[in-house]
Amino acid sequence: MKKIYSSAEEALDGLLFDGMTIAAGGFGLCGIPERLIDAIQASGVKDITIASNNAGIDNEGLGKLLRTKQVKKMISSYVGENKEFERQFLAGELEVEFTPQGTLAERLRAGGAGIAGFYTKTGVGTVVAEGKETKVFDGETYVLERGIRADLSIIKGWKADESGNLIFRKTARNFNQPAATSGKVCIAEVEEIVPVGSLDPDCIHLPSIYVKRMILGAPYDKKIEFRTVRQLEAA
Repeated sequence: MKKIYSSAEEALDGLLFDGMTIAAGGFGLCGIPERLIDAIQASGVKDITIASNNAGIDNEGLGKLLRTKQVKKMISSYVGENKEFERQFLAGELEVEFTPQGTLAERLRAGGAGIAGFYTKTGVGTVVAEGKETKVFDGETYVLERGIRADLSIIKGWKADESGNLIFRKTARNFNQPAATSGKVCIAEVEEIVPVGSLDPDCIHLPSIYVKRMILGAPYDKKIEFRTVRQLEAA
């Protein structure tokens, strides 16, 4: 089965449709599938529900899809660095399902593991639990959270072999691993592709069985969310 595609557009061919749900890896601008996001933007697909820790920043990452109004709903845990996200939410233009960060990671993992739902103490007694089933275990109240099953997963990896076995680099691992398993189809965007057998099997973070399509995204420009500098004192 063909796994390596020549471009993000080719890899996404036949997978995009209006109203779809996408699970996207990344945390801020760390470990985001930039090429795939750009191709989704160019496709014009709309009314998307995206499950991702956050929506990038203004005009970067998933923020590009917010700017073009292609996103109908965000399932996220953190939205503090995106002014357009805030504006659309407050204006009623964007539906938002706030989910505690650990709960979001587990919802993605559960969806990929075939687990329809699970109980957690996180969010009990807050707005997070409103409208959700609760149950008492050993005298403690837990809230039922549903696993997330997406139509498509888009992730960013560091190094992969030609069969799709993949390694993430340091903190870029973040939400990429659970997001990858939660989609019916997973497309991995990687920085380097090496021959099969080149990677230590004990170092594989995501087995090839989860990766249906793959593209080489490099080279990348390192983007920084916050650039902090200090004034040099005059001599």
